Amino acid sequence: MDIKRVGSQPSARGPADYFTGAVRVDAPFAGSGGLSGALVTFEPGARTAWHTHPLGQTILIVSGLGRVQREGGAAETVRPGDIVFFAPGEKHWHGATAHCAMSHIAIAEKQDGQAVTWLEQVTDEQYAAGGE
Repeated sequence: MDIKRVGSQPSARGPADYFTGAVRVDAPFAGSGGLSGALVTFEPGARTAWHTHPLGQTILIVSGLGRVQREGGAAETVRPGDIVFFAPGEKHWHGATAHCAMSHIAIAEKQDGQAVTWLEQVTDEQYAAGGE
């Protein structure tokens, strides 16, 4: 058994290469076995860049109001208690709505040591097109 105590690992700012806006990442089990996991908090208007996961990704919305979108689909609003699964290789993004912060737990399995492939930023036009 391994207990990761709250506060034993520092929070990190989401890097500008992968996020737009203010994002905080707490990664309590990044690198544990074959899983990568984090609690990610997005301030209003903040979001990920487009990205994919080789074995898919599950996000569990824990607070606030968020938006998710897969390439070619409409943006969807998500709320606390919602669980979203993105299929392996599915190009997508997720983040907060324009007026409300959102936090989610993100879980992805690693393949060949990699859990995510980051792509281009979601433009302001793409983000605004999804509405709230």
